[in-house]
Amino acid sequence: MKTFTSKKTLQEYLHQLKASNKTIGFVATMGALHQGHISLIELAKQQNDIVVCSVFVNPTQFNDPKDLEKYPRTIEADTKMLEQAGCDILFNPEVNEMYDGNEQWHLNLGETEHLLEGEFRPGHYQGVTQVVNKLFNIVNPDKAYFGQKDYQQFLIISKMVDMLNMPVNLVMCPILREADGLAMSSRNIHLTPEDRQHALVLSKALNWLKDNFDKHNIPELKQEAEKMINSEPGVELDYLAIADGDTLHPATENTKSIVALVAAKVGKTRLIDNVILVHG
Repeated sequence: MKTFTSKKTLQEYLHQLKASNKTIGFVATMGALHQGHISLIELAKQQNDIVVCSVFVNPTQFNDPKDLEKYPRTIEADTKMLEQAGCDILFNPEVNEMYDGNEQWHLNLGETEHLLEGEFRPGHYQGVTQVVNKLFNIVNPDKAYFGQKDYQQFLIISKMVDMLNMPVNLVMCPILREADGLAMSSRNIHLTPEDRQHALVLSKALNWLKDNFDKHNIPELKQEAEKMINSEPGVELDYLAIADGDTLHPATENTKSIVALVAAKVGKTRLIDNVILVHG
């Protein structure tokens, strides 16, 4: 695996590969890699000649400086995992390689930016699109792979790609879970053993929604799942939404694509999860 820290040298190298008609698959990460990330690398390997993975903790998508500070940084372990997974190229830039001092960025992403995660993390998706736009322009991939766990992020990045007419195909990859059902996340390492047990209520509630979707109407389903989460000690629910999979507006019985999304603080750690209830 080749490692690059400079945009220029990475672009020059990728330009040569493109010139010999190699296809490039790209996985953007903030590091603290786990098996969920590796599943994206594996799919990218199956579908492309060359796989590039970036590890960059992007400061512009954090609205809480403390959250940025405590975000896990494990580049040595990440590098080993990527090598074992057969990744071809690691891009691991410093912040000053990605950003000039006082860059301005604003994309009119529409109302999806302000719903759900957007309401709890204002400005978050501007930071996400800012860095993903930069990474896409540096790597110029044929396909880019993102996890379903960040469902709203996938919608937002899709919108950006359409708006800016970017020549990349986006691929949403299924959520990988621990044996007990907890969605894999870089933030899970912050959970105490007690928190981890309490956190299981999120996937339990989502599974319950999936299993009972045809037995109740949507308001009843939502009420029951919220009750389940609210009765779990140590868990503070931010939202549970049963939403249109394309717009994230509340779903109705006639909605063609339906997803249930949840966010909650478990102890001091904020977790998100989702399940697709109806495929559009």
